[in-house]
Amino acid sequence: MGSLRFRLPALFLLGIVLAGVVAALISLRLFQTYTRDQSVRELEREASGLSRLYADAALRAADEGSGAIDFAASELELATGDRIFYIGASLFPGQDSGLPRLAEALVPPEARALKRPVSFEFTPPGSNRAYLAASGPVRLEPGSEALGAIIVAKPRTELRDQWLSLVVRLTAAFAIGALLAGILSWWLSRRITGPVLALSSAADEIAAGNYAVRVPAGEGGDEISHLSQRFNEMAARLSATEERERQFLMSVSHELRTPLTAIKGHVDAIRDGLFDDPEAERASLDVVASETVRLERLVGDVLDLAKLNAHRFTVHAEEVAIGALVAQAHAGFGEEARARGVTFRLDSDPAAPTIVTDGDRVMQVLTNLLANAFRWTPDGGTISIGSASGSGEVSIDVRDTGPGIGPDERERIFVPFISRDNHGTGLGLPIARELALALGGRIELESTVGEGSRFRLVLPERPA
Repeated sequence: MGSLRFRLPALFLLGIVLAGVVAALISLRLFQTYTRDQSVRELEREASGLSRLYADAALRAADEGSGAIDFAASELELATGDRIFYIGASLFPGQDSGLPRLAEALVPPEARALKRPVSFEFTPPGSNRAYLAASGPVRLEPGSEALGAIIVAKPRTELRDQWLSLVVRLTAAFAIGALLAGILSWWLSRRITGPVLALSSAADEIAAGNYAVRVPAGEGGDEISHLSQRFNEMAARLSATEERERQFLMSVSHELRTPLTAIKGHVDAIRDGLFDDPEAERASLDVVASETVRLERLVGDVLDLAKLNAHRFTVHAEEVAIGALVAQAHAGFGEEARARGVTFRLDSDPAAPTIVTDGDRVMQVLTNLLANAFRWTPDGGTISIGSASGSGEVSIDVRDTGPGIGPDERERIFVPFISRDNHGTGLGLPIARELALALGGRIELESTVGEGSRFRLVLPERPA
């Protein structure tokens, strides 16, 4: 009973029932008022007609000396279906009008005043039922004093019978409506809760570690279909994230094991005294030192990447002269360029602006881009670095004449631990891109296979 599939139709049906009950009560009340008003108007009309009838007969009897009217009150009651009474002075002196007299104590003062028609309720003598009545003053001449009043009455139970008939019909209509509403709410709840239950079950599967689960996405544009599509996208991303995490751990383990194995082997050899030649021992120590530097660089890169992915990276804003920074990066690789015969150009921009950014991190990005360019540019090739500005942005280009990058690898090279030559750590370009994003910029890549590549670092002139 606590499930959405039960509560949704129950709430829907409860709302229909409450609305139906309120509507029925209002309708019944309006019908009661309407039937009472109609009955009062009908009684007043009958009382007025009978008053004129008896007034004409009384006037004729006084003028012509004729007797009382020759039809009995019982016949009038049979014709109208109502009870007829009279209060006041005799209409036919010395004669019986045939109208049963009503004790004036049973009539309200307004009716006894004989001034105007009055409607009221009373209980006739010899009856235990309440009657609804209307009085009609009897005047021989218009504007004259009334001699008495004709009172026409009908039992209130007749009104109740009309109400009961309406109640029966409303009850039947309400039952049919509630049945149809229940069926409709059940059908709607199945349509709505079906996908929701599927999403709930799929969420349980994902919580258990099964990221391959998917839910059917409806073709409509409603919220449930949208939620199903986004859920499938989330599951796919979680699956991809888990796979990248697994590959990341395997790659880190592999990258750490390689220098550690080399260090352990050389240390064991030195400890066991396997080197008789001091030069060989010194060479072994050089290998240990080199692998230690490599291990230190790898751990630093992994920590930087972890901070960037966790958004725990701090940017220290300062004024940075882009021209001077580019020149510094160029100077840092000058010796390697001379040793390999690489033409290393500096395309200086005299108008290079000074921007507010983190100079050390920008230098780290340029260093990673230049290291990648030197790794892939053959000896005797050409590498250039230069800057440009415009449209509120500063760009720094690193060009090389390496083998180029195919379209299918242009996104893959920015994935951690993906190295095309299996010699690097595969962290340089991913860190460079994450750093550029942290600085409010981006890295763009253009490459032609067989001709070379251009990596462009784009930074805003003013921080966002």
